[in-house]
Amino acid sequence: MQNSIKSPVTFSGVGLHTGAPVRMTVRPASADYGIWFKRTDLVSGDPMIPAIWDAVVPSRLCTLVANASGVSVSTIEHIMAALAGCGIHNALIEIDGPEVPILDGSAMPFVEGILSRGVRALAAPLRAFRILRTVEVRDGEAVARLEPAVTLEIDFRIDFADAAIGRQAKALNMANGAFVRELCDSRTFCRQSDVDAMRANGLALGGSLDNAVVVDGPLVLTPGGFRHADEAVRHKMLDALGDLALAGAPILGRYIGTRAGHALTNRLLRALFADPEAYRLIDVAPEQRAMLPGIGVHRAEIPAVA
Repeated sequence: MQNSIKSPVTFSGVGLHTGAPVRMTVRPASADYGIWFKRTDLVSGDPMIPAIWDAVVPSRLCTLVANASGVSVSTIEHIMAALAGCGIHNALIEIDGPEVPILDGSAMPFVEGILSRGVRALAAPLRAFRILRTVEVRDGEAVARLEPAVTLEIDFRIDFADAAIGRQAKALNMANGAFVRELCDSRTFCRQSDVDAMRANGLALGGSLDNAVVVDGPLVLTPGGFRHADEAVRHKMLDALGDLALAGAPILGRYIGTRAGHALTNRLLRALFADPEAYRLIDVAPEQRAMLPGIGVHRAEIPAVA
């Protein structure tokens, strides 16, 4: 069966790049509705934007979706990861600005809000994309790949010159709440030099040490340091889940990312759906459903952070 949230939940904060205050409400939706954003601040034009792979437009440092009228919402990856990780397949997200609030830089506040309202089962079959053969895209040393697997697995590797991050690798079977337990509290991260460059170009105006882990060579500038020794690669896995959720249905396959980012993961989805022999849309059997992200998760599984 498909799922929706039981009742609305509202989040308020600022946009990471704009620094502007924003209010966002996740509302229940009916079966087969999918995930849609609605810009409530507009007085004209089409306010509805689908959260789907072919609505993604090129954007620096985040995932941005837009409709045919050019109306957009950016930095959607964390709320999309939270929805996928909590097993929510249908939702209307009302937002009064062009960017999702960054909150603490992770998906945990979204997960807490969603699970506080509860998950409602809908009387409709759940469908998923089964990966039938390997699809891969590259950009220099960066690689993103989908391979056949029984359920969704994410395997990610990063390599940064900054000693505070360095080389990190992690692999997870995303079944049975692994996202909530292992990934949802991991925050976005960046180098101080990147922050300086972004602000010089009018970006990251809402960024602070309260919503990102900032490093400078071997130093972690954010008070309290990392929540996990490998928080950086965990956050990249969080981002990957959010970007893969734009497929429009759960994926049964293994995602492997090496230095991959939002744009490359979207290119991977485009390559996948350009090859009808690489996937099949299936009805999810009960035994398969039990292995999907978010099935059976509870608020008690959310990590405690200082």
